[in-house]
Amino acid sequence: MSIIGITLGIAALGLIYWLRKEQQMDNSLHAAEVDHIHQGMNALMNDFNNYQVETDRKIAELEKQLEIKSKNQDKKMEKHLKELPFIIGKVVGQIEFAQDKINRKI
Repeated sequence: MSIIGITLGIAALGLIYWLRKEQQMDNSLHAAEVDHIHQGMNALMNDFNNYQVETDRKIAELEKQLEIKSKNQDKKMEKHLKELPFIIGKVVGQIEFAQDKINRKI
């Protein structure tokens, strides 16, 4: 009976040793996976931050261009508004002159 107990004890110790080695190997594999996941998340975070910065720059540049174009359009509109009375007078004068020619022929 004592031989069976000793044998079972040694087998149990061997099994515990083997399971502990297996657990250590699994732990190291999990640690490596966690490290790779951490590196991937950091890379993804950096890419996303760069994308946000780049997008913000593009938006600022487009807003600046839009403001410049808007100011140019405002200047053109003001110029046309200043010239409008002269153009209207010119057109009305041509119409009156043409009307006088038509009235002379009749």
